[in-house]
This record gives sequence, structure tokens and C-alpha cells, in this order.
Amino acid sequence: MSHPHIDDAHKILISLGLPRAQQNERSALCLLALLDLQPDRKWAEAQNPLIGITPIMDWIRDHYKKTYAPNTRETVRRQTMHQFVDAGIALYNPDKLDRPVNSPAAVYQIEPSALDLLRSFDTKAWHDQLTEYLANRETLAAKYAHERKQNLIPVQIAPGKKITLSPGEHSELIRAIIEDFGARFVPGGVLIYAGDTGEKWGYFDAALLSKLGVSVDAHGKMPDVVLYYPERNWLLLVESVTSHGPVDAKRHVELAKLFSNSKAGLVYVTAFPSRAVMSRYLGDIAWETEVWCANAPSHLIHFNGERFLGPR
Repeated sequence: MSHPHIDDAHKILISLGLPRAQQNERSALCLLALLDLQPDRKWAEAQNPLIGITPIMDWIRDHYKKTYAPNTRETVRRQTMHQFVDAGIALYNPDKLDRPVNSPAAVYQIEPSALDLLRSFDTKAWHDQLTEYLANRETLAAKYAHERKQNLIPVQIAPGKKITLSPGEHSELIRAIIEDFGARFVPGGVLIYAGDTGEKWGYFDAALLSKLGVSVDAHGKMPDVVLYYPERNWLLLVESVTSHGPVDAKRHVELAKLFSNSKAGLVYVTAFPSRAVMSRYLGDIAWETEVWCANAPSHLIHFNGERFLGPR
């Protein structure tokens, strides 16, 4: 039997204008978790904890006896919490706006004016406060969207042309690859692809890659950055490594297969933020590849055997 709080939360979501796809038990329970509104508490006692996706699911299980399988974590994130944030009901990482999108420490919190509104539920003040809240909600949502946008990382991909990537160390290194590595070692180069932790394709010129003989669908495991060097007809496949994923022997084979039809020569590069980070992966880096460190941008390290043997 459904608890009255769940039914009330469902009605609230409808009143707040959430899309039909979020007018369900899952979203109602997530709202209760955001408020730490346990079954024996009144709406006036709603709280505003910082809480992540897995803790939300654990809270629902512990207090409302509804168990969600671990593989529904992305459903909760993408089909409920994402819409709560878009609607301005919840804040994403309010304690650290520049926390990377894929960080395991990511948290949500009820937005302060939404908290004030929900504390008035089931009182005489509810209707008037709901009317006032709805009149200002778009402004609130726009405000928080703007705050998050300010934390995006701008990347210059060509003179006068910029894209933005989600905040985080990984995206900072991608920016360095494009702006520093590209400028030094791929003069006149063209950016074809830049990955993003927030979206599968941060930037992708699929038409140009196709002209070079490579067609990649949405399931292709792309490197973090793909640069084209027209002067030498090279494709540089660059992995950005901050915590895992250098071009090791396995990854070298994967990329060679993915780009096997390329009309351009393939150059495999692993980029690290520093030599200290690189040192953790020296035993994994594949032969016939290059290594670049962002904190020593004018140098390349060649894992290419006798090709570069000789006096300096």
C-alpha cells in the first residue's frame, strides 16, 4: 500500500509542471529523498541534505521499502534527477559547481525556494506560495543554468571559434591537447573530434572523418581527441589520461581496428597532465606510440624503437 507521502509527492510534481515521464512513483520517491522526508515526518519538517544517486536509492529502500536494482542508477539520474535540475527544483553539486560531471562524489540538493514551498504543503499557505513559486520558477532555472554554464571549460578549436566542455581535470587536459599540443605538433591541423565527460560527442566533424575513409557510429569507442594534419595527411588519435586509459597494447589494437579504413596515416598519442602521472603508466604504454605531457608542452616522448635512434 502506497504511503500518503508518496501520493502527495506525486501530486506536487504534477503541480510543479514536471513532464509526464517524471510524474511517477520513482520521481516521487526521489523528491522525498531530497527532502529527507521520512514516513513519520510532516512536510513542514522537510530538510535539504546533499545526496548522491546511490544514497538516494538506499534512502528509498530504507525508508519506503522500495528496492531499485543497481543497474537502474542511470535511470534515476537521467530520467528523474536531470529533469529536477532542469526545472530548478534541485541543484547539482551546489557545494562544488566545477565538480566533474562523471565524478562519483556528485550530489544533489533541493533548491532553497523549492524547499520553502514544499514545507508549506498541506497548509493554508500552499496555494499562494505555489502560485508565487511558479511565477518565478523560469527565472530560477535560468539563473542556476547560467551558474553552471560559467563553469564550462572554453576550448579554442580554430581562430575565433570555441566550444565548451564539462568542467573537470579530464576536460582541462583535452583543452591543453587541442590548444597546446595541436599548435606545437600539428600546425595547420583541424580538430575532428573532442570527447566530453558530459556528452558522448563534445565536438565531432563526422563529414570530414568520413572523407578520410572512417565512419564511426554512436557506439564507436573514440579516442578523446582526433586531429587531422593535412600537410602530412596524418590522423592523430589522442587519449587524455588523468586517472586511467593510456594507449596500451589493447587500446592500440582497438583504435587500429576502428580507424582501419583511414586514408590518412595514424599516429597514436597518450597525453598526461604531467610526467608524475605518466610515471604510473610507463609499463602499460604501447610501442609505436607517442607521449605528451601538458606541463612540458614542447617535448614528445617516442615509444618507437630505432626509428629515432641517433646522436642529438
